[in-house]
Amino acid sequence: MFRQTALLALALLPFSFAQISDDFETGWNQTKWPIYAPDCNQGGVVTLDSTTAHSGKNSLKVAGAGGYCGHIFFGTTAVPTGDVYVRTYLKATTALNADHVSFITMPDSTLGTNKHLRIGGQSNILMYNRESDDATLPDLSPQGIATSEALPTGSWQCFEYHLGTDGTIETWLNNATIPGLTIKTGVSNPNDDQWVRANYKPKINGVYFGWESYGGDVNTFWYDDVVVKSTRVGC
Repeated sequence: MFRQTALLALALLPFSFAQISDDFETGWNQTKWPIYAPDCNQGGVVTLDSTTAHSGKNSLKVAGAGGYCGHIFFGTTAVPTGDVYVRTYLKATTALNADHVSFITMPDSTLGTNKHLRIGGQSNILMYNRESDDATLPDLSPQGIATSEALPTGSWQCFEYHLGTDGTIETWLNNATIPGLTIKTGVSNPNDDQWVRANYKPKINGVYFGWESYGGDVNTFWYDDVVVKSTRVGC
């Protein structure tokens, strides 16, 4: 009863304070976390998995197929209208390589119709990508690559990021700031040339977790203890 009351109270909050979280211990609520696969869906699968979890016994498993149409995501449109913080524990089977892939995608009205802000990998590191102009954060120069991090495989990692209404981007892996994935007033990032050319201020209307590749790359990711809210969560 307390859980139901809390959920009802949350639903009545103003949308600017929208927040959502789940540890999937009661299962996968597909109304709360629907499948997202824009344009096509050929081979990617999302399932509830009780063989591995960050906490408890359940997580959501995303088996992503190769190529754009092998993409599959699950996620939510319950995002704050102001600053957005997203925290998820994730586990990847295969390391990020030289190819461009995404494991989080977010439709963003400022980028144009059906365009996304994407988080994934290229050049073996974590990076952001704007679908509208293919800009990356950081720049994928040797210097830029050195300011990001590889995503460890085979174990649970805490990944968190912040999108600010003023264009701020902050990113943490296991509570450690990733300098190359930072855009913030007063913080220098000499490897953000591509990103700042557009004076970009994110305005996302959804957050989706999964897999998308733009070549033949396949991967399996697990997600657990997911939170989307208007303030920092932490690991």
